Amino acid sequence: MQTIPAKTILSKNKYANVWFGNDYNMNLYRGCHHGCIYCDSRSECYQNDEFDIVKKKEKALDILSLELMKKRQKGVVGIGAMSDSYNQYEKKEEITRGALQLIRDYRFGVSLETKSDLVVRDIDLFLEIQKYNDVIVKMTITTYDDTLSKIIEPHVCVSSKRFAAIKKMSQAGLFTGILMGPVLPFINDTEDNVIQMVRLAHLHEAKFIHAYFGVTLRDRQRDYYYEKLDEFFPGLKEKYMKYYGSRYNCNCLKASHLWRVFQRECKKYGLLYKMDDIIKAYKTHQQKFEQLTLF
Repeated sequence: MQTIPAKTILSKNKYANVWFGNDYNMNLYRGCHHGCIYCDSRSECYQNDEFDIVKKKEKALDILSLELMKKRQKGVVGIGAMSDSYNQYEKKEEITRGALQLIRDYRFGVSLETKSDLVVRDIDLFLEIQKYNDVIVKMTITTYDDTLSKIIEPHVCVSSKRFAAIKKMSQAGLFTGILMGPVLPFINDTEDNVIQMVRLAHLHEAKFIHAYFGVTLRDRQRDYYYEKLDEFFPGLKEKYMKYYGSRYNCNCLKASHLWRVFQRECKKYGLLYKMDDIIKAYKTHQQKFEQLTLF
């Protein structure tokens, strides 16, 4: 496995209340093996010309330990935004597990997103972390259909295995749920997919499901996506070009209708779906701290 130098691991999140209340962001690896046809991290702005090659950061845990030690605010650390920390090397390397141990030791919280069922390996650490700070685990699932998931997310476990991982984590006592996005125009943007996704989220004891009805496309990310559309969905590239041109935000044509269906189904099962409500529900330690500060 290739190693790359790193000066820092932890960065302050300027938009803490926008994305699940993350106070800090952390990426332990560079690149991703999942091969998702829509991944925004392929974009030129991230300056990773070898995105499909996963590389570990040199002395990542030593650097992280020093950075956590110096932080005065014991906030929530976001993991997995740029590349999934549960890649195929993690089972052997255990860098993510080592980072979770440090987060536990320094009393920080965790906001993790992944597509891998390997995450269940670390349930014990998540439970230890949430004794002192807040924990939320988000599993990205874009379709309930295992066959379709293998096409659009080829090198990650199928959707049914991800649902099973959610149930394991939830039954263990973790606040866990689903990132349903992107919902790809003309591919998985069906009413049936929305209804089944919410139903399965409920059946597998998810606490929330957060959706984005569309996909973002730019520069080489768009090129890669169109290449895969030609391979698996012939004729669909031309449809994208007709309706979206060079637009960055490619919202589903029936996004408003899908959103209404989504809201109705979430309310039916009592699932959280609004960002503010999700943040408020999982940040129990922070709420206690704020109450003590007030008094």
